[in-house]
Amino acid sequence: MRIGVDVGGTNIAVGLVDENGKIIATGSRPAEPKRGYAAIAKDIAEISLELIKRCGLDISDVESMGIGVPGVADNEKGIVLRAVNLYWTKVPLVKEIHKYIDIPINMDNDANVAALAEGIFGAGKGTNSSVTITLGTGVGSGFILNGKVFNGAHHFAPELGHIVLGDNGVMCNCGKIGCFETYASATALIREGKKAVMKDSNSLILKLAGGEIESITAKNVIDAAKQFDEAAMMIFNDYVKYLAMGIVNIINILDPEVIIIGGGVANAGDFLLKPLKEEVSKNILFKDLPYADIKKAELGNDAGIIGASIL
Repeated sequence: MRIGVDVGGTNIAVGLVDENGKIIATGSRPAEPKRGYAAIAKDIAEISLELIKRCGLDISDVESMGIGVPGVADNEKGIVLRAVNLYWTKVPLVKEIHKYIDIPINMDNDANVAALAEGIFGAGKGTNSSVTITLGTGVGSGFILNGKVFNGAHHFAPELGHIVLGDNGVMCNCGKIGCFETYASATALIREGKKAVMKDSNSLILKLAGGEIESITAKNVIDAAKQFDEAAMMIFNDYVKYLAMGIVNIINILDPEVIIIGGGVANAGDFLLKPLKEEVSKNILFKDLPYADIKKAELGNDAGIIGASIL
């Protein structure tokens, strides 16, 4: 049995996970990060001990703990180097948790952790290499090689959302122009949807958003495109084109067996995956050779806990 911890800016989620990646029990508390890291470390320990007791187990039954954090973690030193949403810099999280629980503890970035879960137990099960791309507010990513997270020499790879696709695009929150996530995130669909309805208030996008421009979601744009709204179809087609461009770059750099698409936008299912695969096939470098399959993520919100448990 292992413990998986998913630390976010809003909630701390903890789960007991068996050797097959099945979550046996879960618990959570509000993160309230301004309390400081010591309070969060204590919460992690307390929730973990509560779960162990609830399941009729002892701490000796638990092999290890893994933690996914929304930032950069140095697993060897047990330090969270930077987690902006938690207001953390060089936080000795493992040492703090060890005040309450004396078991091996590993850490990594939350996107890498989710990618590990998908690569081992989800859409990448049975493969040796997989890239998971999460299409949400930004574009998160993780690269799994031979069953392990690859996070580079300085613990922050892969930041695939910040591959630059062009220098004439939109400014990213990172300060650069034309990052992959400015084209391929849910935020990009929302941005372009708002632009479209400002030009054409008759667009179905606005109707699906209840007539409120500020209420437009990525789902509104996708649903309008499904109903053949002209503006939405143009936005979605461009979105697929740029997403495919980023994926082709990833294939050229890493050549994984599978690319797994997660996040809210992936809920579009085949409406997204079918044209995406077609666009990738048109632009792949070696058309006569096999290349990465593209699949929808399978584990949803459980990926963080499951992946952390197997770090």
